[in-house]
Amino acid sequence: MTITTTTHLNFRGDARGALEFYQSVFGGELAIVSYQDAQNVQDPAEADQIMFGQLQGGNGIHVMAYDVPVRMPYEPGVNSVFVSVSGEDSDEITSYWKGLSEGATVVQELAPAGWSPLYGMLKDRFGVVWILNVTPEGR
Repeated sequence: MTITTTTHLNFRGDARGALEFYQSVFGGELAIVSYQDAQNVQDPAEADQIMFGQLQGGNGIHVMAYDVPVRMPYEPGVNSVFVSVSGEDSDEITSYWKGLSEGATVVQELAPAGWSPLYGMLKDRFGVVWILNVTPEGR
């Protein structure tokens, strides 16, 4: 049996902006359904917010996101979700790092680490922590 894990990010009104930003960094195709599109509007102020959002690309990126409705509790956690992006190509990982770095707080600069030719961690402008890692040959 094969399973797939996908990072699902929860926002309060920022899901569309976050997914569009991640698409600008990684490429891929967006699928976005607003509460209005799904005919599930319970608060008119949230009609254009995202009920289902997904970014998926041939390069392996797959992130889902939605906007938590006001009627539901929402308290962003501190370091509750890390999104880990690993690949064998240093140039590709570096380009993703450069894109995600826009408006980000760098936790650990992208640099060689004991377990990886390149490793870095940052918190993007939406508060999501990303780990980028070059996978050593043979792993």
